[in-house]
Amino acid sequence: MDKYDLITRNLQEVIEEKELKELLKKKKNPSVYWGTMPTGSVSIAYFFPMLKIADFLNAGLKVKILLADLHAALDSVPWEILEKRYEYYEELILTILKTIKVDVSKLEFVKGSELQLKEEYFHDLLKLSTFSTINASKKAASEVVKLGDNPKLSGIIYPLMQALDEEYLKVDMQFGGMDQRKIMVFAREYLPKIGYKKRIELLNPLIRGLVGEKMSSSIEATKIDTLDDEKTVKRKINKAECVTKDTNNGLMALLEYFIMILKQDRNEKLIIERPEKYGGNLEYSTYSEVKKDFISGNLHPLDLKNAVATEINLILKSFRENKKLIKLHKEAYQ
Repeated sequence: MDKYDLITRNLQEVIEEKELKELLKKKKNPSVYWGTMPTGSVSIAYFFPMLKIADFLNAGLKVKILLADLHAALDSVPWEILEKRYEYYEELILTILKTIKVDVSKLEFVKGSELQLKEEYFHDLLKLSTFSTINASKKAASEVVKLGDNPKLSGIIYPLMQALDEEYLKVDMQFGGMDQRKIMVFAREYLPKIGYKKRIELLNPLIRGLVGEKMSSSIEATKIDTLDDEKTVKRKINKAECVTKDTNNGLMALLEYFIMILKQDRNEKLIIERPEKYGGNLEYSTYSEVKKDFISGNLHPLDLKNAVATEINLILKSFRENKKLIKLHKEAYQ
């Protein structure tokens, strides 16, 4: 797989593809950043961006991870627990990366407040605010920030800061989920207004929840927390939406963007255990093989659920055994 294909593997959109191809011709080791706010307790959805972080590193990109503590405060996390949330997120992300065998020595972690409280950053934030309208900022933030009917000023500031992060992190690209798209488009439009270049934006698809359209940190049934015990994982998977022959559900998304990617990268097969009277075990090397059997009816939803629960519990074993992570989680969400 060449560098471009590895960088764009499983992405939903690249803004703009032509710019990315030109960048790769000009620069041997371009840089990219992924940012996250230390807000709610982390679900396995975080494995999706981390698998892309692994792709970026394998493609030779310089990768920065921004732990945006100030953004979390702007999105209503109490200021007095910001540091605890930050410490938990840092340990959690490191645990994910080690679980998927990423060499973390090649990564640079950046704490948002250490970057964003600098005098020149604040100067540019004020300067950018003179170009952005309230409506443009609200539109950019609408998929990410809890704005409500009477938005706080913090929510309006949020997209301006995320735009400036691209410049102050000195990167060529930003990576995020499709819910970040409006902010990324905002950055491409407004950064040039204060003399900075627009960046390439790499967008991951949003993953369906176990129940409903998307995983939500505020709705337990939609997600699996990285610290859920084995019984909880099995219970949530068993209750997940999964209709025979219909692949538009959260379990199939977990297989496509998470489990089967890990399996392929490790040269392993997915084993679906079944009694001999139901045809015996099934083995799959790719997601397309799983999808084909599920659509044909050869793979039953219950067998699929059992296999997914088994795989997830194996992956989360190291999280449950991480005493430091458990302690930090307790302190961050007491």
